[in-house]
Parts: sequence; structure tokens; C-alpha cells
Amino acid sequence: MKEKHIRGGTADLFYEEWNELCKPSRDAGLRQLEEFLPRAGRKYSNERNYDRGPNTRDNVSLLSPWIRHRLLSEEEVINAAVARFSFSTAEKFIQEVFWRSYFKGWLEHHPSVWDRYQNDVARFIDELEHDTGLRRGYEVAVNGKTEFECFNAWVRELTDNGYLHNHARMWFASIWIFSLKLPWELGADFFLRHLIDGDAASNTLGWRWVAGLHTKGKMYLARRDNIYKYTDGRFDPEDLCNVYNPLHELAVHPTVPLSTPDQIPEREFILLITEDDCLGGLDILKNKISGAIGYAAPAFRSQLKVSDKVKDFTTASVLDTLNSLGAPETCLAHNWDRVVDLLNRSSASSGISDIVAIEPTIGPIKTSLMGLKETLSKEGVNLHLIRRDYDGLVWPFTDRGFFKVKKKIPELLSALKSS
Repeated sequence: MKEKHIRGGTADLFYEEWNELCKPSRDAGLRQLEEFLPRAGRKYSNERNYDRGPNTRDNVSLLSPWIRHRLLSEEEVINAAVARFSFSTAEKFIQEVFWRSYFKGWLEHHPSVWDRYQNDVARFIDELEHDTGLRRGYEVAVNGKTEFECFNAWVRELTDNGYLHNHARMWFASIWIFSLKLPWELGADFFLRHLIDGDAASNTLGWRWVAGLHTKGKMYLARRDNIYKYTDGRFDPEDLCNVYNPLHELAVHPTVPLSTPDQIPEREFILLITEDDCLGGLDILKNKISGAIGYAAPAFRSQLKVSDKVKDFTTASVLDTLNSLGAPETCLAHNWDRVVDLLNRSSASSGISDIVAIEPTIGPIKTSLMGLKETLSKEGVNLHLIRRDYDGLVWPFTDRGFFKVKKKIPELLSALKSS
């Protein structure tokens, strides 16, 4: 039977307003945080799982684009919630912020997961050229022409606007993997190319969790009654796959110790700002900089085309930070060679041999910077990758499941309050 689709409202009204509000600047993020905070308590806890449609988003924070680029920091968002509510009242919202930190830290402990994902997605992209069955199924999915109207609506919302409700992301991934029987890696790549808040850790591990790979044998099931309930009856998919088997992998991903971060040099330095950290809530680096260079390379997220919305938001986020610094000299680069050239020239002209960047988490930017560090060292230039105190506080508890972090949240909040 065809899926029953109950239409309710239009996405145009919400996204017309959203495109006005969702500006890639710290000021816009702070305004959204202030607007959301009154709803961060019981309302969020009780209603966060409902995807009532893109014209009704007041039950979620919509802060993820700014947090992903760290125009807002996790720490200041958590502190704002704690300052307004008791922990028990805002616990669910606070946990969701820590989930993001957990995924980042977990991937730092298991870097081979990212390496394997990159290799596999490259292999499947190559197979799209040769396997007509895979290509046909993939094109039906990414063009929103499946038998599932809910899925097709989510494709349109994602590609048109760069956003999906978190619950819809889980349903989408489950349908992609179990009903459409497509490789999860291609689905994760599709998200990473289109989500403005697309993050290597949360995206990769979220898809693995749905598939049953993150928590072995425990996958996420998209069920008809769950979708009907939490979309307020907008969608009622009758033909979802009802035989689920979690995916398995032969690869073993060992837990590795966290790397040791660099220290801030005592002398003047050139500041390198990346799309992974636009210095939100962080002033410690702004006192001794002689110049600043921005590095925005969203095209590195995939071999396939990354959406213009992602590129525009990412680039403008880095530019917003560059413009706010008031440094004597600032410039922006979009590729590694240009970064090397700018840093070498800036270092040569100023006589400064130290570059400082906030350490990116595992993903395309960190891969670039680790290579950049080695290249610059051969030229006598030192790249110092500094770790935020917040990451240093949370990541040691992220080597296993989220419960280990969850149990530590009260202790972590006390540490954040006193820092």
C-alpha cells in the first residue's frame, strides 16, 4: 500500500524566517541561545522528540549550526542552561550537548573508525560508476523518489535548507539502511554534504549507531507507529522493513590514548582559525597575535559536491571570527597549499615562527592540519595545536559508551563552574 501522508502547513514560512535568523556569526548564535533558553527546561525534555514539521521548530534549540563551528562553545551553552534552570530541570538538554562532546571524544579514542569510513565511502562512490543497481537505488534515494513520502520530504528539506530534526535524521538513516538497503557510508556522506551542522564525529557515529555498529548488535529501528506519533500524524509509512538485522563489520577499532596537546607559546604568534573552531567563548588566544589566517575547506568533506549552503555558512563563520579579531593582518584560505603559502609568507615577513590553532577533532580539517604541521616544521615554523579546557575535561571519559559520560555530568558541571 502507498504511504498515507497528511500534509500540515508549509516549510516555506519557517525557512524564510530561519534563513534570516541562521546567520553565520557569533552574534546570531548568541541571539538564538537567548531566544531558546526559556524553553530549555521541561518543554524541551517533554517535546524534543516531536518533528511537527519545518513550520514548527520551537521544541528544539536550533543551535547546532553555531555549536558545530564553535561560534558558540558547548561550555557556554551548558553554563547558560545551568544558570537559568536547576540541573534536574535542564538535564535532558544538557545531556544532548554532552552527546556531541562524547562523539567527538570517542572518535579521538578510535581514529581507525574515521579512516575506515573514508576508505569505504570512497569505494562505494567508485562502485556507483560501475554498479547500475546500486546507482539506481542511490539516485532514487537522494532525489527523494522512493515509495516513502516521509523520506522524500526529508530529502527535500535537507537539500533545500541544510537542516533536519534530530529524530528525522534517525528515521532517515534507518530507512536508508534497512528498507532501501543502501550502504550506510553513502548515507552518512549525503548528510555531511548537505547539513549545515554536519560534523564528522556526530555524523559518522550517529549513522553507525543506527546501523548497529557503534553499540554492537543494537540498531535503531524506524517504526511506523513511532513516525506517526512523533510527526503528529503527518506521516504514516505502511511498508517499512519489519525484519531488522544489525550490520556487522570485521574490522577491529582499538582504543588509543588521547594525544598530548601543545601549549600556547609565550611569544607572539600567528593565529590560524579553522571551520571546526571559530573561537566562540574563548579569549585566551587574542592577546598575543600578530596576524590571523582563516582556513575554511568544506569541499574536503566529500569527493562529491558539497552543498552551497554548507560552503557559504562555513566560510562566513571563519570570516566572522577573522573580522572580530582586529588583528593587523587577516586573510582566508580554502585549500592546504594556500594555507602553507600564507603562513610561510606571514612568518617570513613578521619574523614570527609560531602558529597557533585550536586542535580540530578528527575529520577532514584535522587530517589537513597534521600534514600541515609536518610541512611547516621543515621550514622552521612551529604549528601549536591547542586543546580547549572543555575538551580536555570531557574526553577522558569518552572511550566507551555514553553512560560513562552521563554518570560524570554533575562532576563535570562543577568543574566547569569553577574554571
